Amino acid sequence: MDRLSFFSSPLFLGFDHFERLVDSMSKAQDDSYPPYNIEQIGESGFRITLALAGFRKENIVISLENNQLTIRGKQEADPNAVYIYRGIATRQFIRTFVLADGVEIKNAEFDNGLLHVNLLRIRTKSSIKNIEIMSPSENSISTTESP
Repeated sequence: MDRLSFFSSPLFLGFDHFERLVDSMSKAQDDSYPPYNIEQIGESGFRITLALAGFRKENIVISLENNQLTIRGKQEADPNAVYIYRGIATRQFIRTFVLADGVEIKNAEFDNGLLHVNLLRIRTKSSIKNIEIMSPSENSISTTESP
């Protein structure tokens, strides 16, 4: 049985990549770790701050693929440590954020256990494009051409 979604409407042509992105976001593992803030910085800036106590910047990877910002971290426990009580877990995480079109990553900073990812919304001018209507004989696109 096929699942119907909001994006199956004929009004949303070409948004299948967005539907896959939403599906992957909904399958996120543990939404409570690591804790994070999202702040507005100025008129067109944002900052995502993750609390990563105990991590080193070498253990953190930030990547961007198809408007999906992914932050991964992995800690390894000290094999020589002997714990009487262990309340600080050494664990890995994957935290993802979907960025809107026109949002770019400016930079990332790691300071005192806080990872700051600074984002900037690029303002683009809207444009209107008129499409010429041709007859089939004027159409230069051939269905028999191969790439």
